[in-house]
Amino acid sequence: MILELADIRIATGQQAAFEEAIARGLNTVACKAHGFQGAKVNRGIESPERYVLQIFWDTLEDHTVGFRQSPLFTEWRAIVGPFFAAPPVVEHFELALKSE
Repeated sequence: MILELADIRIATGQQAAFEEAIARGLNTVACKAHGFQGAKVNRGIESPERYVLQIFWDTLEDHTVGFRQSPLFTEWRAIVGPFFAAPPVVEHFELALKSE
């Protein structure tokens, strides 16, 4: 399993609208992508305009090719993109260690 981690900054005062939009995008668009295994969204406490989006994929290619190069990505960005104060920083991770 691959973890996509997106560090997202939004415009001040848009938290409620962004949270509704990202929930809608995850539940109506991203969930349709091949290899999508679920997601988590966390809001910053010290920086409430900062969000960390975690999406779990079967493979790296499910995100970078299957999703990003599909019409679903265009739909996704139309829903969440208007809230971005800057382009999100996106990286991918694989599990190295898990606590018992």
